[in-house]
Amino acid sequence: MIKKKICMLGSFAVGKTSLVQRYVENIFSEKYQTTIGVKISKKTIALDGQDVELILWDLAGKDGVSEIRDSYLRGTSGYLLVVDRTRIHTLDVALGIHKMAQEIVGRVPFNILVNKWDIEDFSDDGESMVSKLQEYGQEVIRTSAKTGMGVNQAFEMLAKNMISLES
Repeated sequence: MIKKKICMLGSFAVGKTSLVQRYVENIFSEKYQTTIGVKISKKTIALDGQDVELILWDLAGKDGVSEIRDSYLRGTSGYLLVVDRTRIHTLDVALGIHKMAQEIVGRVPFNILVNKWDIEDFSDDGESMVSKLQEYGQEVIRTSAKTGMGVNQAFEMLAKNMISLES
C-alpha cells in the first residue's frame, strides 16, 4: 500500500478541520474546533487500481507564518492551502505559508482551496479571490465543508498528482 502525507495549511478558522472531517467521515459540525498543534486523520482510497493511504495532518491555523513548526511539514507529499472566501486577509496569510512550505519541503504538489463557498449572503465576490490565485498558474478549487462541494475533488486531485510523480 502506498502511504502519502498531506498537510492542511492556512490561517485560523478557514475550515481546515471541517474539510478533513467532511472528507474522512462525511460529517460537518457548526461548532468551531480549534486545532492545537496537529491532528492526524487517515483515509484509504483506491486510485488507479491500487490502495493509497492518505495521512492527513491538520495543522493549527496561523496568522503569522513563522509559527508553523518545520517538523510538521517534513516528509509531506503534498498540501492543501486553504483560504476563507469571507475573510480576504486569509489569502495573504496563505500565500506567506505557501512560500514558507516551499522553502521547507521544496516543490511538492499542492491545491488551493477557497472554502466557505456555501455562504450566500456574504457581500464580497469570492471570484476576485479565485482570480488572484489563478494568476499563480495553480488550480483553484471552490469548496464548502458544510455542503461537501468540491471536497472529495480537492483531496483526490492532490492524491493523483502525488502518485503521478512516482510514475
